[in-house]
Amino acid sequence: MSLPQSALDFMAGHIERARAQRPKMRIVFPEGDDPRVIAAAERLKRDGLVEPILIGPKPVQAPRELAFIDPETSPNVKKYAAIFFERRRSRGVTEVESQMIARKPLYFAKLMVAAGDADGSVGGASTTTAEAVRAGLRCIGTPPAVRTVSSVFFLCVRNRAFGHNGVLALSDCAINIEPTAVQLAEIALATAQSVRTLLKIEPVVALLSFSTKGSGKHKATEKVVEALRIVRARAPELHADGELQADAALVPAVGRSKAPGSTVAGSANTLIFPDLASANIACKMVERLGDAAAIGPFLQGLARAGNDLSRGCSVDDIYNVGVVTAIQAEAFR
Repeated sequence: MSLPQSALDFMAGHIERARAQRPKMRIVFPEGDDPRVIAAAERLKRDGLVEPILIGPKPVQAPRELAFIDPETSPNVKKYAAIFFERRRSRGVTEVESQMIARKPLYFAKLMVAAGDADGSVGGASTTTAEAVRAGLRCIGTPPAVRTVSSVFFLCVRNRAFGHNGVLALSDCAINIEPTAVQLAEIALATAQSVRTLLKIEPVVALLSFSTKGSGKHKATEKVVEALRIVRARAPELHADGELQADAALVPAVGRSKAPGSTVAGSANTLIFPDLASANIACKMVERLGDAAAIGPFLQGLARAGNDLSRGCSVDDIYNVGVVTAIQAEAFR
């Protein structure tokens, strides 16, 4: 079945933005021995979108134009090990252990980004999300004011009246199982920034719940209300409201009825879910039952660009994540 036009437009816009970047973003792929990664990297290089760097010995049949770095022979291992040791010595990691860890392809790639030798990383074709996030946190870390790494999906639906021309940001669908109010606020702030970076629009943020403006009383709704208070304290300029039910956030008539006076209700383009279960279920149900396209997840909250892949990813998936990572990386230049 064909993709929604909103999804095609989403990726076409990012491809053009990546093509226009000067110089090209250096995106490192730790799974340089994976045929899917090699094929995607070759396309990215050929299309003039990124400067791919693959980690591992160069396979005999690999395209000549692709750059490979083998951690076992790289002169930068000592530099990367020193970075890792400084970051983790307080946790009891030794210099010898740092030397061993820096040779692992996933960690080598993340340390390249931390050192400024690459602009972003795309990994996870053969590792779990937990491993990818753990490596990102240990090697790249978060900005000083951020403690929560989260994820965002861009859900592209066929009805262009919803969100931004049929594109909505959903978070957190992949990482934080039961975020606290503080974590939920940080997820909302990070997702708002992702919307600004990737959609180039001002986010309209709805913090979702089963209740709208006190219609239901429970500790779960109180958490969302507290998260909104924190969001407004940290970013008073942000267009955000909650707690809102999904229909109140998305449908103008319902928004006017359930949350009169709210400037977010009925026009949200950024949906923040109270927990991983509701976010993941909603995203997958809309994707399957609503014939939508869920593009992502993309990691947010790290100090540099780094994204995860599904172990079942296709060449197209890797290509698309590589493109979006290049756009994210531009914000850290």
